[in-house]
Amino acid sequence: MFNEDLAAHYLDTFASLSLPDNQSTTKDSGVIRWGMSLLEREAHTFFQEEMRSLGLDLSVDAAGNSIATLPGSDPDCGALACGSHLDSVYRAGRYDGIAGVIAAMLAARHVVESEERWRHPLSCVVFACEESARFSQACLGSRLATGLTSRSDLRRLHDAQGISAEEAMKECGLCPEEVDEQRWRTEDWEAFLELHIEQGPRLDEEGVQAGVVEVISGSTRLRITLEGIASHSGGTPMELRHDALAGAAEILRAAEDYARDAAHPGTRVTCGVIDVEPGGLTTIPGRCSMSIDIRDTSAESQRAAREAIEDAVATAAARRGLSATITPLSHVDPEELALGPRQALRNACRDLGVSFIDLPSGASHDAQIMARLCPTGMLFIPSLNGGVSHSPDELSRVSDLVTGARVLHAALRRLDHGA
Repeated sequence: MFNEDLAAHYLDTFASLSLPDNQSTTKDSGVIRWGMSLLEREAHTFFQEEMRSLGLDLSVDAAGNSIATLPGSDPDCGALACGSHLDSVYRAGRYDGIAGVIAAMLAARHVVESEERWRHPLSCVVFACEESARFSQACLGSRLATGLTSRSDLRRLHDAQGISAEEAMKECGLCPEEVDEQRWRTEDWEAFLELHIEQGPRLDEEGVQAGVVEVISGSTRLRITLEGIASHSGGTPMELRHDALAGAAEILRAAEDYARDAAHPGTRVTCGVIDVEPGGLTTIPGRCSMSIDIRDTSAESQRAAREAIEDAVATAAARRGLSATITPLSHVDPEELALGPRQALRNACRDLGVSFIDLPSGASHDAQIMARLCPTGMLFIPSLNGGVSHSPDELSRVSDLVTGARVLHAALRRLDHGA
């Protein structure tokens, strides 16, 4: 059933599966559970054992996505599915992804213990490697399942230690050589719903219990590398410098000014990684490499932001006598979610007396990728602490998680009835 104590137990169990962080200078270093790691597989195993105990059928595909299914009465129906992911970013919180998995687990338990009979199969899905923190590619498990990423891509994606995604998968006992043959079929899926924390403050600030997502932002990720001349900080006059880091700073300032302009209200630009060489206190940086993440709910605006940043790179490089290289890392367009699942979520909220609003998602999610196979929907529950996420300070109420699980179940039930 929809039990808060059980939900809290699941949260604690998943949070305990974390790498130690001896470099942390804070009291709480959060959760560290990389995608395509043995620790991620351990989290999947816990999910699998819980679902197996309820009598669900378990399978794991070549990409490491776990699927627990309760058969339906009509063998010709595709599955009604729900779920999320269990991997994390570096020093993450306890709720991102995990909340959606727990909601699916609670919904499945309710169906079993209430002895409900469904026409469609009910599948709880846990995707592998949703975060881009390790391989700079978001939603890797769902992308492999839907064919947006192939085995050849796994050989070119590397983590900070130089390990390819293909190698990491083999170390976990997965089968990257079979991913292209094991792509999921459209006819096997009727709809997919994903519950997630909002990762923003709006629901909590407005005192609303849930958010029905209308559109998921797209993301364009670039690596920009600037090459200048490393030289002595005291011996080189300012007008003769070719400072790669100063060029990067100029680009970042231009990117931020562009995104903060009122003419681009949906645009978000972030630099989360920057590397400087040679890295000496008294040496002018001769090389600088940085990541850029561009987000927007409009594909046209997303493209315009990329062009503006590329122009800023060219301008800064020319002004400072630098060479510049822009390497695309990944791209996904914004996704407007299907009307049917959205309406099912709205009606489920009304049925249960749960307050809700419609809103966009600024973050990427597996639901965005699953839209290639079937109609998808997303439900947000409130994030506290100002909506902070990807941080140990990430916080949501267990009661809101359980309420969201009830809405998720009711929406899936409506879809099963064709309502």
